Amino acid sequence: MFNFFDKLKNTVSKTAQALVGNVVNAVSEEEEFSDFVLDDMEDLLIRADLGVNYASELVDKLRGQNKIKPAQVKEFLQNEFMNILETAGSCKLNYNEGKLNIYFIAGVNGAGKTTLIGKLAYRFKQEGKKVLIAAGDTFRAAAEEQVDIWSKRSGADIVRRDKADPASVVYEAIQKAKNENYDVILVDTAGRLQNKFNLMEELSKIKNVIDKNASENLMESILVIDANTGQNGLQQAKVFKECVNLTAVALTKLDGSAKGAIVLAIAKELNLPVKLVGVGEKMEDLKDFNSQEFIQSLFEQN
Repeated sequence: MFNFFDKLKNTVSKTAQALVGNVVNAVSEEEEFSDFVLDDMEDLLIRADLGVNYASELVDKLRGQNKIKPAQVKEFLQNEFMNILETAGSCKLNYNEGKLNIYFIAGVNGAGKTTLIGKLAYRFKQEGKKVLIAAGDTFRAAAEEQVDIWSKRSGADIVRRDKADPASVVYEAIQKAKNENYDVILVDTAGRLQNKFNLMEELSKIKNVIDKNASENLMESILVIDANTGQNGLQQAKVFKECVNLTAVALTKLDGSAKGAIVLAIAKELNLPVKLVGVGEKMEDLKDFNSQEFIQSLFEQN
């Protein structure tokens, strides 16, 4: 049977080659870690989108030591990567049974934010939950239409007020959810990075509405990142972390990307766990991220 682990191995195969295969092939047959070998390894890790800082730190651990040999580089990387993901925190999506659960979803336009909201709504609906989407990206007509389509596809309800103040839409959604005993609110937000000040102001206003009216119900503030953006995703995460107190990352379009190492760069630089991952186009193709399965699938291929 073609199980999820097999699918994950296929999904991360390009990342596995860039991050593990190329490095192992380049250095494992060397006798010792010379400066030349280490510089080559560092360059390959950077090109695999691990990030300059983290790549340098990893290679520096091998410099000037003689316990770990090049033939053991695969095991060394596996242990290091697993440690980074575990240090970033639990991958389990917070959910409080019997209470209203609010998920604040942020990310740049085009990252797959609305699609993720639709798939997450579908998942909660399949679990028998009463789900409400707050269409908080009110100034982009396409966003409003898109989230409306996804709400219908997933079976979720929606609060939508075109051109209205996003914070007022979220306020209305919270009141409706409390009055009508919803289990879940998924809050869509704008993702315009061109004007950082406006973005931060808008997201902060929405966050303040949640904090004032339902602070105990906010389960997660999730940043959606397109896996193909690589290191740009890390820069996005830094901006959004300034705006709102992010608790997790959702990685979309991991299938077909060779830049999945961004998972590790974000865990290392921002101490944020990845909790959701998109592995395909279908409604069911939004999965819980599992650190051990992710690392295993990266290293079993090489």
